[in-house]
Amino acid sequence: MTVPGDSAANGPTSTGLAPNVAGALAYLFGPITGVLFYILEKDNRFVRFHAAQSIAISIAVFIISIAFGMVAALIAIIPIIGWLISVVVTFGLSIGSFVLWLFLMWQAFQGLEWEAPIAGTWARKMSS
Repeated sequence: MTVPGDSAANGPTSTGLAPNVAGALAYLFGPITGVLFYILEKDNRFVRFHAAQSIAISIAVFIISIAFGMVAALIAIIPIIGWLISVVVTFGLSIGSFVLWLFLMWQAFQGLEWEAPIAGTWARKMSS
């Protein structure tokens, strides 16, 4: 769900950055910048939402990567076709994660709050 920027997306931040810039930067280094902005930002709900979502998405992608890595390792045992499937799945996950990362940064920079299906709900609760 995309929520048009509200007053929080335009209001003051305790970081001194514009809210859309701070929200986008919260995604830059995944959980590192997510935690940093979540701790530093005391006033702006928009920035706190994107920081919390950055943490949640980063953790989810990490867990999914581990799970897919284990499955890919098992499939790679199958000669040729298993290795090929393993490479395609791993590459697809990498590209998908990168596209999601760019999309989330773009949404934040545009002043929008796009809620990722599960992580976004959690982030909304954490940012309130």
